[in-house]
Amino acid sequence: MKILIYFLLSLCLMSEVAFAVKAKTTTKEAPKKNTPFDVYELKGEQDGSTLLVIGGIHGDEPGGFFAPALLMDLYKVKKGKVIVIPNLNPDSILAFRRGIYKDMNRKFASIKRNDPDFDNVQAIKKIITSEEIDFIINLHDGHGFYREKWENSIFNPKAWGQTYVIDQKTLDNVPFGDLDSIAKQIESKLNQSLHYDFHTFGVRNTETRIKDEEQQNSLTFFAITHLKPALAIETSKNITELPLKTFYQISSIEALMEILGIEFERKFELNLENVAKKINDFGTLVINDNITLELSDIRNIINFTPLLAQKNHFEFTHPLGRTKRTKEGYEVYIGHKRITLLRPDIFPMQCDVKALEIELDGKASQAKFGETLDFQQNFLVKKLDGVRINVIGYSKKGIVSEHDILINKANIDGRYSLDKAKSIFRVEAYQGRNFCGMVNLRATK
Repeated sequence: MKILIYFLLSLCLMSEVAFAVKAKTTTKEAPKKNTPFDVYELKGEQDGSTLLVIGGIHGDEPGGFFAPALLMDLYKVKKGKVIVIPNLNPDSILAFRRGIYKDMNRKFASIKRNDPDFDNVQAIKKIITSEEIDFIINLHDGHGFYREKWENSIFNPKAWGQTYVIDQKTLDNVPFGDLDSIAKQIESKLNQSLHYDFHTFGVRNTETRIKDEEQQNSLTFFAITHLKPALAIETSKNITELPLKTFYQISSIEALMEILGIEFERKFELNLENVAKKINDFGTLVINDNITLELSDIRNIINFTPLLAQKNHFEFTHPLGRTKRTKEGYEVYIGHKRITLLRPDIFPMQCDVKALEIELDGKASQAKFGETLDFQQNFLVKKLDGVRINVIGYSKKGIVSEHDILINKANIDGRYSLDKAKSIFRVEAYQGRNFCGMVNLRATK
């Protein structure tokens, strides 16, 4: 009898274990997916050729994603069209890795549906093969400096850096199908204005169809097999100055646009100094429509940032802007560069106040939340019934709400400024437990 009872108990235990194992194996997490990329369009008033510029297929090649970011932000097309994708592989850019889901540029011949890159690869394929696209460039940074003859481990025929890479010489019976000629025209123009003589560009023909099985999985080979002229621009990873790599990329794109008959104008003089300035202009970040942060000179950490517990909305003016949630708060990135960390102070935001009245150097101004206003000597926030004012960095014993107080810049602790220059200060408004919004006041000389 005991044996029978033990046997029955064993069967029950086994069934419970089996059920537990089954329950565990049938509980699946949502499949991981790469973040969707962004698409921008620069369209001229006159019709003409359409160029597709793709950046960021590899996340550790910043010349390949900062150049298109500058292109879409600082250029105006007058004739033709330029479609710009600065961040084809957003998650890898954020991680500053070639491909956190493996190499995206090896997934264009075939890709499984459960691959995290599947949606992005299929979406860019659709754009590449669309009827309006006349030419495609894929932007990269590659190792070394390409040379037709071996010189050393850095300067040699196997290097990818400083090359215009084509999969074959020509694409017959297709407009702009003479890839070799087009690449050599760009090469000739760029080699006339190098920062250093050893930065010379060359044309590298991989002869992909007959010689390079691995390259047959690439974006550019996918393009030409669908009768779309394409080439890759590779600046050297051995060039450590990001502005210089970006300058070469932008100059190459301009040379190609001229060949395609795309007419354009830019909002700056193209030189290394100006490119460096533009790269370090990180724009602004608007949070929940009631906070604006200027990112170019922002402090490394912003403490006590009023945020919602969930579903905060972040809107960047920079095309490579992104946030990353961590245990400490929200890290703010432009491309692969971490700009600041927002340490949250959680509040509800059910507030009906949208603006403050502020006297700046004695002159009354209406300030909407998210605005930045300038003052020289002092400011005073007018009282608003039911609203508590907090000037971050200002403190006076016994004061609950800092309204109707004339405040000089010297009265504010510079350590609490938003910027490293200690010139921009936060004026926050609260209604009961709710955060209403923030106005930035900038002290000018």
